Amino acid sequence: MQQLAGNLFIISAPSGAGKSSLIQALLKRHSDMHVSVSHTTRAPRPGEQDGVHYHFISVEQFKALIAQNEFLEWAEVFGNYYGTSKSTIRDSLAKGIDVFLDIDWQGAQQIRQQASTTKGIFILPPSLDELKQRLNQRGQDSNEVIAKRMAQAHSEMSHANEYEYLIINDNFDTALTEFECIVLAQRNGYHSQVCKHTSLIKQLLAKSAN
Repeated sequence: MQQLAGNLFIISAPSGAGKSSLIQALLKRHSDMHVSVSHTTRAPRPGEQDGVHYHFISVEQFKALIAQNEFLEWAEVFGNYYGTSKSTIRDSLAKGIDVFLDIDWQGAQQIRQQASTTKGIFILPPSLDELKQRLNQRGQDSNEVIAKRMAQAHSEMSHANEYEYLIINDNFDTALTEFECIVLAQRNGYHSQVCKHTSLIKQLLAKSAN
């Protein structure tokens, strides 16, 4: 994917580490950022809306989109498919909007093959006990699913070294500040600024006609 005005961020973490809460808190502070709405074949959870939290589609529809090469990345997680639309991401970045991809390490590896300028942020819990407590407090998953997520957590966290940034979500406000600092620093990088302010920079650097 070519360099565009917006920045693409991969946000990964074991389930329950708080990545979704951090993303939503940052979006409330900045109107020119948004989280990519993925396609999934899993059933909606209570309170989730189609097109807002996910695009909920059938397995047959998902496989058809794979065949059409419509996904920037896709993966099967806990028996369900998840994927990120290429065209939607590209359109947002072209408008100067920073986009967050809430995906796992497998999706991140696929993304990096097509978008080398993507920056990854991995979020860790302060401990495994705290992670399990958070999963239980959500009240969204059965004990069986929580056990699977805990078993998967170690595998997921072993890929944290593949990311450019690491945040330990012990205190939420501190983690949010660190998250915001990373994103703002990236959007003020040279290439991002050149894409957003091409005309101004050309004007400032142009040789005087006199």
